[in-house]
Amino acid sequence: MNKVILEHYPASKLPDELREGIALSASVTVTVEEEAKRPLARKQLLELMRNAQANAPGTSLEEAVARVRALRDEWED
Repeated sequence: MNKVILEHYPASKLPDELREGIALSASVTVTVEEEAKRPLARKQLLELMRNAQANAPGTSLEEAVARVRALRDEWED
């Protein structure tokens, strides 16, 4: 991970959105750090999937059949 630190940096050189509320004559410390965007490990992905399945609202067989029949019946008209 890359990290850059600039100490005693003139606030007047900062972009407007970063300089908000800071006097132009002030000195600041600027730290820029690259965000780590690592893909999930297999173990983490499996755990997330199991948790999602365990907490998903269930549908009974009767509900599923009723939904399919309702969709099928829409096409018969």
